[in-house]
Amino acid sequence: MQIRNVAVAMAFTAVLGCGSGAQPEAQQPLGWEAFRAAAYQEPDTGVFITNGDELAETEGDLFAAYLRYASGLAAVGEPVAADDLNPLIVNRVGGVDDKWSATAAANITYCISQSSFGSRYAAVVTAMNAAAGAWEATANVNFVHASAQDGNCTSRNNNVVFDVRQVSTTQYLARAFFPSTTRRSRELLIASSSFGNISPWTLAGVLRHELGHTIGFRHEHTRPESGTCFEDNNWRALTTYDSASVMHYPQCNGTQTGDLVLTAKDQSGARALYP
Repeated sequence: MQIRNVAVAMAFTAVLGCGSGAQPEAQQPLGWEAFRAAAYQEPDTGVFITNGDELAETEGDLFAAYLRYASGLAAVGEPVAADDLNPLIVNRVGGVDDKWSATAAANITYCISQSSFGSRYAAVVTAMNAAAGAWEATANVNFVHASAQDGNCTSRNNNVVFDVRQVSTTQYLARAFFPSTTRRSRELLIASSSFGNISPWTLAGVLRHELGHTIGFRHEHTRPESGTCFEDNNWRALTTYDSASVMHYPQCNGTQTGDLVLTAKDQSGARALYP
């Protein structure tokens, strides 16, 4: 089947999400033009959003993502080595885990834009603290809110690792980045719709998922076991497959029905990557 959530479906919106029931080996790759047409390009940053909430900084990066997607989908039906059947999964760049060094992981600073969130600022501070705390409680990572930078919280502020700001879009509830992303694109963008009724999820739950990306974790549903929503094979396994993972889209045969929380396997995988 064609993957309907490539760059068009928000991470936790079922309306445009992946279809269910189709097996990976039955999927036919989108052509480049269709893949490019499906990608959402953010008007203010120029980056392309793929897989619901992941980014490609340039059109060249988008084409590289397409090549990984197409070549990986073609190989889904091939036998998989036994030690490859072990996700939570980490992104890979050039065959190397996409993760922060131990020093960098201990001081992942961020600011929260007071001007863009306005009256919602306090709610974002609280939600970010809760989401960061979930990862900090299980892995050797430390997110630091540099509140002194909140008055100048843009992608041009090099005093922080990333910035958090609000945008108006219907393409996603939030989107983030991977550790390998350049500073100009290291932004955690929260759509204004995240402050509406998104039950059963909460803003903190959405941010737990997005902060997982910021420390290198991929979508769990790109695994063959999901049976749908394939993205690519550019990842390394950390634990056994977890359909309830905080990194698994519910609409892609995910089984977590409440808020997005870390499972025991999420915690185990995070400890394995950041011991």
